[in-house]
Amino acid sequence: MYLSKFRGRPEFLLLITAVAVPLSFATWQALLNNFAIERAAFGGAEMGILQSLREVPGFLAFLVVFLLFLCREQTIAYVSLLLLGVGTLVTGWFPSVVGLYVTTVVMSLGYHYFETVHSSLCLQWIDKDKAPELLGRVIAVGAFSSIVVYGFIWIAFELLGIDFSLVYFLGGCATVVIGLVCWLLFQQFPVKVKQNRQMVLRRRYWLYYALTFLSGARRQIFIVFAGFLMVEKFGFDVAMISILFLVNAVLNMLFAARLGRLIGNIGERRILIFEYVGLTIVFTAYAFVSNAAIAAGLYIIDHFFFALAIAIRTYFQKIADPADIAATAGVGFTINHIAAVVLPALLGFLWLISPSAVFLVGSALAVLSMLLSFNVPENPCPGNEVVHGRWGSAMDSTMDTARQN
Repeated sequence: MYLSKFRGRPEFLLLITAVAVPLSFATWQALLNNFAIERAAFGGAEMGILQSLREVPGFLAFLVVFLLFLCREQTIAYVSLLLLGVGTLVTGWFPSVVGLYVTTVVMSLGYHYFETVHSSLCLQWIDKDKAPELLGRVIAVGAFSSIVVYGFIWIAFELLGIDFSLVYFLGGCATVVIGLVCWLLFQQFPVKVKQNRQMVLRRRYWLYYALTFLSGARRQIFIVFAGFLMVEKFGFDVAMISILFLVNAVLNMLFAARLGRLIGNIGERRILIFEYVGLTIVFTAYAFVSNAAIAAGLYIIDHFFFALAIAIRTYFQKIADPADIAATAGVGFTINHIAAVVLPALLGFLWLISPSAVFLVGSALAVLSMLLSFNVPENPCPGNEVVHGRWGSAMDSTMDTARQN
């Protein structure tokens, strides 16, 4: 009886699969800089190229709309988890530039397609008033999973002397096992509204698109170059990087659900403004930091702000046509990764000239995001998408690739 009730709760599936993702991705991320530098002889340019390749599947996330003709979103999520796990578990066996490029693309394909459909299912299955807290819980359980990973990595390298390849293998296998168990255990949940099965671009969503684009560009600077700064400039080893990730995960586990409730209480506008002011300060500080302890503190603060990005997703949920959620989740991930495909490679070469300039670019992006966030209404809804602007009415004409109108 209890198992049947468990299988019938979509929120349980969302939370369990959120646990599975960091088992692979946190392993890949925590080991990447040291593995790339120590085993594959990477420099800044190679790292930038790898991160650009990693974002190509995210750029192509809009193709998930066409996969809906073949299978349901829930099935796509399971297959994506398997790809993520397989791509991670074989990474340690290919310690070369080309090998790391290929395994990264496989891992990234699973990761980005899972995140696309998982985001869509969260917004479809969960009511608007409960979505911020549920999204916060998703971050929290993912953070707990990350804590387990980072703790294991610290023990593996500091105490047991385990090699990179075995750690990658164990992390990837854990994700594969959980994905298979969920596929076999949970029923197929119905969607409340039949989703559009073509790529949809609506002019009234323009602010969501703009915030998503800038978020992707800014996030790449942190993911690619903040960690690289720790290793290259301050000499952090695997154990030290794992401790940083561990602190970040603990903070997310403790506060992400509370932040979700806070977004529900005070609204997306105030949260986004606060986030972007904070990120402007953090990126500017990155550009000039010379103390390892201060750099580590900035890294933790920067990562903590990521949880506030829930507000972009809940803002969209409030203004969206329910039938657009799946299609726009794919389009949103593509927009998020437009800059991410190009920016890391370009900034990788800029890094060779001036690492400080890379972080000042991040500051400029954060300032632009802050200015746009002032255009988010206090109470967003269809017909009240923006405070100012040409395209703010639900009655505005729409554009999509199928030329629906």
